[in-house]
Amino acid sequence: MLVAVLLAGCSGADEAAKAPAAKVDASFAHDNELWREQRLTELLAADGWTSLVGLHWLELKAHYIGSGSTSGIRMAMGPPRMGLVQREGGQVWFTPEPGVALQADGQPIKGRIPFLSDDAEVPTVITFDDGKGMLSLIHRGPRYALRLKHADAPARTHFGHLEYWPADPSWRIHARFVPHDANKTIPVADITCLVTDLPNAGAVEFERDGRSWRLEALGEPGRPLQLIFADRTNGRSSYSAGRFIDADMPDDKGMVVVDFNRAYNPPCAFTPFATCPLPPPENRMDMLVEAGEKTYAKPRTEAAP
Repeated sequence: MLVAVLLAGCSGADEAAKAPAAKVDASFAHDNELWREQRLTELLAADGWTSLVGLHWLELKAHYIGSGSTSGIRMAMGPPRMGLVQREGGQVWFTPEPGVALQADGQPIKGRIPFLSDDAEVPTVITFDDGKGMLSLIHRGPRYALRLKHADAPARTHFGHLEYWPADPSWRIHARFVPHDANKTIPVADITCLVTDLPNAGAVEFERDGRSWRLEALGEPGRPLQLIFADRTNGRSSYSAGRFIDADMPDDKGMVVVDFNRAYNPPCAFTPFATCPLPPPENRMDMLVEAGEKTYAKPRTEAAP
């Protein structure tokens, strides 16, 4: 209201001069709101992170899987006896139980099939419960695990809401991109304590609060970047294990927009069945980043055993 009153008292020339700034502010707020809506839509998709209900490591050469008590790997949802998962050398196979309605890549499974993991060009996705359930295979270092998703997951059906700090244009920072050698990698640990060397195209450098900051960027040269960072809000008002920011590749002047308003929680903030990467030591900042997504508080209906 105060802004409106002040504008009303200005001359026509002053109003014209102020109009572009108001338009930029409105555009910033609108774009940020659209991003938040898209973020929520992806999170709550039938195959989004809130649908994750199981992570089962393959410790033996063969496992019978299903939701029944006689299954070697007992799943939270799905048929009581789904099938047999076998490892033979570097290959994983899946054989369905007779009479169980399963599909892989949209086709009914009639017999033994290769079970391709998430590092394959086209990973295998086994669906059940009329497509609401999805079983896939992930490959982490020397280990394989079954990842189970279901559209009726409590984390999805009883989802609470996302909280954010107020959008602030000052947290939309134009940073300098410092490229690394083409094949450079950086070791990144995940919550399972596995350390993986990930592509490290370069670093972004910027100034904030009178200090210079630098974050290592994950991604291959010439492709979009991801920043995994920690700051002094972690474990208080933001998620304890850090947050992510997605950024476009550098422009022709070597600049990258790092928008902390769009910092978001990793999947582990919503489910215990994800294998989230942690911020590398280089990306732990002694700064309060009071921007972006706050800690997710599970509603009682989801948190109850």
